[in-house]
Amino acid sequence: MELQQDTIMEEPFGLKDTEPKREREKKKKQRHGWRRRRRGEDEEIDWWFASTGIPLLAATLGPLANVTSIAALVTSWRQTNYLNNVFVPDFNGIPYADPHWCYWLNAASLICGFLGNIFLLLNFTQRIRYLIALPATILFWFCSSGLLIASTACMEVFAPPHRPYETYTQGFWYAVASATFYTVCALLLMGNMLGYYLGRYPDTFALSDSQRTLILQTMGFFIWLGGGAAVYTRIEKRDGVRWSFADALYFCDVTILTVGFGDLAPTTNIGRGIVFPYSVGGILTLALVVSALYRFMRDIGEEKIVQKRVNRERMRALQRTTPPPPSDLRHREHKAHHLIQRRAPVGQPRISAPSSLRPFRTAIPRMPKKPNHQARMQLLTEEKARFEAMRAIQLSTKKYKKWLSLLWSLSLFLLLWCIGALVFWQTEKHTQNMTYFQALYFCYISLLTIGYGDLSPQSNAGRCFFVVWSLIAVPSMTILVSDLGDTVVAVFKARVDGVADFTVLPREGVWRGFLDAHPALLGRLRERAGRRRVERGFEAGEGEAGVELGRAGGFNDVEAPAEAEEVDVETTPHTHTHASLSRHLAHTIKSVSLDLRLPRPKRYAYEEWVEFTRLIRFTTPQIDPDERRGGGGGRDRGGDGGEDGGEDGGGGRAEEQGLVEWDWIGADSPMTSGLSESEWVLERLCESLIRLQMRREEGVGG
Repeated sequence: MELQQDTIMEEPFGLKDTEPKREREKKKKQRHGWRRRRRGEDEEIDWWFASTGIPLLAATLGPLANVTSIAALVTSWRQTNYLNNVFVPDFNGIPYADPHWCYWLNAASLICGFLGNIFLLLNFTQRIRYLIALPATILFWFCSSGLLIASTACMEVFAPPHRPYETYTQGFWYAVASATFYTVCALLLMGNMLGYYLGRYPDTFALSDSQRTLILQTMGFFIWLGGGAAVYTRIEKRDGVRWSFADALYFCDVTILTVGFGDLAPTTNIGRGIVFPYSVGGILTLALVVSALYRFMRDIGEEKIVQKRVNRERMRALQRTTPPPPSDLRHREHKAHHLIQRRAPVGQPRISAPSSLRPFRTAIPRMPKKPNHQARMQLLTEEKARFEAMRAIQLSTKKYKKWLSLLWSLSLFLLLWCIGALVFWQTEKHTQNMTYFQALYFCYISLLTIGYGDLSPQSNAGRCFFVVWSLIAVPSMTILVSDLGDTVVAVFKARVDGVADFTVLPREGVWRGFLDAHPALLGRLRERAGRRRVERGFEAGEGEAGVELGRAGGFNDVEAPAEAEEVDVETTPHTHTHASLSRHLAHTIKSVSLDLRLPRPKRYAYEEWVEFTRLIRFTTPQIDPDERRGGGGGRDRGGDGGEDGGEDGGGGRAEEQGLVEWDWIGADSPMTSGLSESEWVLERLCESLIRLQMRREEGVGG
């Protein structure tokens, strides 16, 4: 019995020990997960590069690795530069055959590289499962890079060129470049798989249509580049010797990128004739790739940078602008009174003792008293202020994104410029005694596609590096020019237009707008004009003119907007019948649908949002609990245009609660929905029209 009792007592004790242990393990996992997500605000933003950027980068570098692998396969790796007892440049060297094992290793590497690309493409099209296709791609690309590394290492160990009479050709350096690309792509895809195993995203590549188009255009561009090199290899000769595939690839590269050094040019009529369609097709294909890449970078910046910054600024503004309720203010003020009284000395001071009155300070600033008839004006002012604050956040974030994009593209340009110059300095200093300054000059004229031709890569390593470097650097320069157009050029254009409005091409009303933008200056001018009128004396009819001047300047009395808003609130949708409201909704829906056709998404003014919101809220069921307890008759009567739908009805109480059901700076703001404002408004207006029709059917059925 004692054993059974001990056993019975031990079971709950064991359970009691197990539960905290499980909780500790769960919390430990959560802590580890938080460390992985600490750099961002959520999983989607933290791992966007692994889920979207890595597949696109691998799909871009994969075809480039295939092209360089082809160049390594069909080009001999060694050449003789000592001809007729004279050393000749690398460009005029005579290549000789490689060992058979080197050729077959290169062929196997090329096959593995193509298989990896095929599996990656099937993964994009979801023909093969992610867990099968992606490991296959990684495996094939690692095999390809391993074979190339083994072949280059064995060549250097067992059959190196006899220097200085012999040297490596461009084919050897293309093998090094191809092995580098395959290794980088495989490592990147391993990072993508890591994110999947950590549960950061599903086992599919969530690519948009534009991203898929970018992949197809990139593959088409490299096919065009490699195909053109194969054609010119067959039809062009130099000193009676056919162009090698590496030389033809270099010629096609400088042709498509419009650099045109002139060190290698077609000499046959058929070769010159092919330049016409080939150059046009290559330039158009490159333009499509750069345009798609620019759109992709812009979309990524919009989704990951802009939205993140908008949410961060929105939360700051929300904490800064949300006022505590009035009851809380009174409670804090009352508490401050008691704290001050408690801090007073306990003993009574003597009558003759000198004393000074202690200034009373409340814990919060004193709130100005306003009459009750301005409650609606306070609400409208608060909503408009929050709306304008959110608009300011959007504008500042948009400007921030543009300048950040310029910073990134400028940094990439400087990086490619300086590092490229460093590599060319090392590869060309033995061939043409190039200094680092000359290398900087050469890279600069290449990036700007000027191509004077006074300097060009002459070594085999330099030409191979130029093909790879230019395919990355020249599109980056194009993106930099686009970012400059959105920022620096736009600011310069605005400044020039502003100066022209005042000087060369004066615009009508420019001084009026300038004074409205500087109210302090306008106020001083009006004070000066008022003093002159006082000194001159008031003339007949001047008062009316002054009133008109005040109205033209936009300085009406503060009460006027409130009265106008109240009149508008009470005369619109409450006085509408179902038929008139249906027509009003239909016309508004038509107007908003036309806004969807605009080239740029339209942003509505606050007054337009007020009208949209009234049409949306008028058919929305009551939100206030008191209205729900009181029934929906007041709201319906207001919608039907009855006499009972006034201030005391449901619709009146809904209007008193506010013009909107969301907070402009809150998480449910229409400006942070991910849709354009026209799409959001059109969707809500259609829902409002559906609710109105349902209410009509319920009324007919009742």
